[in-house]
Amino acid sequence: MASFIANTLYHPDFPLRAKQTISSILIAVVIATVVAMFIFDHEPESFSVLDTAIERASDAKQARVTGYVTSATLLELIETLLDKRGGYLTNDVMPPGVLMDNVPNWEWGVLVQIRDMAVALRNDFSRSQSQSVENAQLIEVDNRIRIDSEKWMFPASESEYRGAADALSSYLVGLSASAEPETQFFARADNLQSWLAVVEKRLGDISQRLSASVGQPRVNTDLAGDAEAQQSTETASVVIVKTPLLQIDDVFYEARGATWALLHLLRAIEYDFAAVLEKRNALVSLLQIIRELEGRVYSNMV
Repeated sequence: MASFIANTLYHPDFPLRAKQTISSILIAVVIATVVAMFIFDHEPESFSVLDTAIERASDAKQARVTGYVTSATLLELIETLLDKRGGYLTNDVMPPGVLMDNVPNWEWGVLVQIRDMAVALRNDFSRSQSQSVENAQLIEVDNRIRIDSEKWMFPASESEYRGAADALSSYLVGLSASAEPETQFFARADNLQSWLAVVEKRLGDISQRLSASVGQPRVNTDLAGDAEAQQSTETASVVIVKTPLLQIDDVFYEARGATWALLHLLRAIEYDFAAVLEKRNALVSLLQIIRELEGRVYSNMV
């Protein structure tokens, strides 16, 4: 063996062979990386929130009570974020994930909607009044889902998000069990209004950044509507709003992710808040919003 290695190393053609081998390996790595990038550059299809909730409840032998569809939908969003083709890419430090930006921005859009719903579950939907006790599982969901989305170890984002999914699964167990009356979901108009107010602001931010792809002057309306309103420092009466050229596609894919996640959450709200929406004559408005979002999501997938 020693003589074979020596003969190989000192062979007159060894440098040329080594260069050819190294070149072949590098070319193979590049090709494999490019192929993986095409494979991982994929956005999950939409799913039926009702069918998913029914299947989950059937498999776990749980009752599909008020709030089950919304909670199960949130759980499905978290699991899809982690288990979609290519897995979670935002915190990748190796190719191909580190070389990609479209899917990570899509993931960020989804993650923001997941976090907002987790907060709503913890602070509003699961509590009857402001003096009520917080649900321990939802506290864990909120805390774990808030870890830095780009953290890759000690702990990795995926492990914390998986822990959030496990805690949410535990909440579903308690929610559907009559023996645990302290675990609740309150489908009330004021709870829904609080979450929708956050959704409105998120969509307004994304809409503003998308429309500002071309710089445009905008009258400063920060203090409009309140004669006594104040702000920390003075700003110009007319401001130029512009999204940097290199960030336009990032905002676009973030918007796609946010729209995809929000569409599913609103569909779930349609089921769990049906009585409230009908009484307030707001069901038609919600259905129109869902229809508009469906148009955006499906047109983006074509």
